[in-house]
Amino acid sequence: MTVTYHSGRRIQGTQADFDGIPAASGGWKEVGRTTLGSAGDTITVSSLPDKRYYMLLTDNRPSGNLNVAHRAGNGSIDTGSNYAKRPSINGASDITHHVNNNNFFETDGLNHTDNMFSVNYLSNKSDKEKLGIGHSVRQNTSGAGNAPNRTEYVGKWANTSNVIDILQTINFGSGDLASGSELVVLGYDPDDTHTDNFWEELANVTLSGASSSLDSGTITAKKYIWYQVFIKKNSASNNYAEHSINGITTGNTWARRINSNGGTDGTNTSQNTMNTTDTGAGGYFLNGFVINNSGQEKLFIEHVIQNTSSGAGNAPDRKEIVMKSTTSAQITQLTVTGATNGYDSGSFIKVWGSN
Repeated sequence: MTVTYHSGRRIQGTQADFDGIPAASGGWKEVGRTTLGSAGDTITVSSLPDKRYYMLLTDNRPSGNLNVAHRAGNGSIDTGSNYAKRPSINGASDITHHVNNNNFFETDGLNHTDNMFSVNYLSNKSDKEKLGIGHSVRQNTSGAGNAPNRTEYVGKWANTSNVIDILQTINFGSGDLASGSELVVLGYDPDDTHTDNFWEELANVTLSGASSSLDSGTITAKKYIWYQVFIKKNSASNNYAEHSINGITTGNTWARRINSNGGTDGTNTSQNTMNTTDTGAGGYFLNGFVINNSGQEKLFIEHVIQNTSSGAGNAPDRKEIVMKSTTSAQITQLTVTGATNGYDSGSFIKVWGSN
């Protein structure tokens, strides 16, 4: 069997090579997208198919003051007081005012005039309230001297009669969502058989021996990037996870905001690379997203589980992190670096992307 691999890990071979091999099916499929061609206060995606789960990706760009939220509906947007929410901004106590009987999901919670990226998930069963969870990163003032801001939130649309078939991003601030702002809706159902997954695999690298780094290699530039890293610690060395992009490790281009185990957020600014964690006794796993617009600061959202001590008698640590890089060019390489030979075989980095 003669099979060759091309960019995006596309496989090429003769028809005979693949006879009897089923195509991969299912996964997150793009089911709707609206991109603003001029400034406005709403971005609406309608005629959504009935999917059990939705993933929402938002690229919110300011024209003046923004305070952004989401609404849902069936046939039309529900603007009534049928929503409840619980947000936290920059690790502070949950916001308890205006939590119940709202007319929107919280996705921002803070007036701002900077770029914002969010990743949101919604369950969508007709006879159940629609539950949502999401995280957002806001650029803050441009430049690596200013740490980004973050919001984490849960919310629900208290409808138990219909599925969602329309979603909306809405700005309650005094300004507008600028041209180029967009709402992308992905759908997933366990019974899906489609083969046009939104997320294209760009890199899949697993260490076969001890190494000081995990490197995606050159990847195709995509607007939206999803990545995962698992680090199995080499017992001979203490470890950490120093992020860099496009092979750049100088220039003080990074800033971050990090929360560990629900404590007070910490910030780091004007860094050459960005360390997200010490990997502890048993290593760690992270799941991250980044919006990768050319000419704009790159905004990251990460969640980390860190195994500080082995055994069920020792609870793992959790970290919630937002980062930004002021590098202007699009990301075409992701690297995580630790101590010399600090990463053991079996450690991996995986990257997916889409425009």
